[in-house]
Amino acid sequence: MWKSVAANAFSLLIVLCIAVAGAIGWGQREFTKEGPLEGPIFFEVPRGAGLSQVAARLAEAGAVTHPAIFRLGAEYSDMAGAIRAGSFEIPARASMEEILGVITQNAAPVYRYVATYVLRIDGTGEQRLVERVPGTGEVIELAEFAYDAEIPTIYSDITESGASIAYRVSIPEGLTSWQIVEGLKSAEFLTGEVAEIPAEGVLAPDTYEATRGMERAELLVQMQARQEAILMEAWANRAENLPISTPQEALILASIIEKETGQAEERGVVASVFTNRLRQGMRLQTDPTVIYGVTEGQGVLGRGLRRSELDRVTPWNTYQIDGLPPTPIANPGRASIEAALNPDDTNYIFFVADGTGGHAFAETLAEHNRNVARWREIEADARANSGN
Repeated sequence: MWKSVAANAFSLLIVLCIAVAGAIGWGQREFTKEGPLEGPIFFEVPRGAGLSQVAARLAEAGAVTHPAIFRLGAEYSDMAGAIRAGSFEIPARASMEEILGVITQNAAPVYRYVATYVLRIDGTGEQRLVERVPGTGEVIELAEFAYDAEIPTIYSDITESGASIAYRVSIPEGLTSWQIVEGLKSAEFLTGEVAEIPAEGVLAPDTYEATRGMERAELLVQMQARQEAILMEAWANRAENLPISTPQEALILASIIEKETGQAEERGVVASVFTNRLRQGMRLQTDPTVIYGVTEGQGVLGRGLRRSELDRVTPWNTYQIDGLPPTPIANPGRASIEAALNPDDTNYIFFVADGTGGHAFAETLAEHNRNVARWREIEADARANSGN
């Protein structure tokens, strides 16, 4: 009798083992086989979401058919704790194993919606909202608007829906610190007051990642840290025998270069003109420094300079002062900082606009006067053609 019971128990155990092994094998196949998604999707993992919540959301999105298998697979592979919050692109037919790899990868999240806020010289900004099409790389522009105008309904609808949006703040080269702070104040997705406008020149023009509700002061700290790193790197790699002796002087010179030319290929040449003038003890005589003396970086002059303004002594007017002004006149970008510290090797000491957006450079006053005469002809023709 006991032998029969033992035999039956042993047989049952074998059956159970076979069943468990079969279940495990089935689970492994389910975990690695092609998934049910017919097309790629964006999937968001909320901050603080646990494994069970993520598995349930994947099932709701139609990405997995067995959330329990997904949970077991994540735990068995010891990846449950590596799931990251953010937005991810899941390919069509992705297996549960592949999906787990996507949401645990150490890469930047991929958002369906991207809102880029571009600051403007008048202290406001322009918002651009685009939508990424999953699986194609295609980007669709949904809205472009200034906050001083009516906000498009599509932008309001998406932001109010709770959809995940990647926010970016883009700072163009050459804005003053006042213009940057005023622009940040206009951004409705940022929060917090700015207690003090940062010193001129210390904010790095660049594009910064942001989030809705982010503190404006936090962004400004990032900008200052980035500019400090750029300046120190460029200073460490500066050319020899420059007529500037400190990183602050380099920043001042770079800000003048930034305001004098928007042509990337000209920065090194413009830098050489100012470097040559400083070496020879010549005044820099650059209009942007006069403008800064009038506005002190707050707002836009919006007109040509007057003779009285060129003749007025201010701390920044390089027609009236020797050497560099006491502070930068804007926030220069990396290229202008590098140009200030590694200028082209030229003998130029003059330049004037050439009508193409660039400049005509000269080594002698006679040559410069000819370039000025050509520029005045261009200006006269432009006025005649415009009827003024």
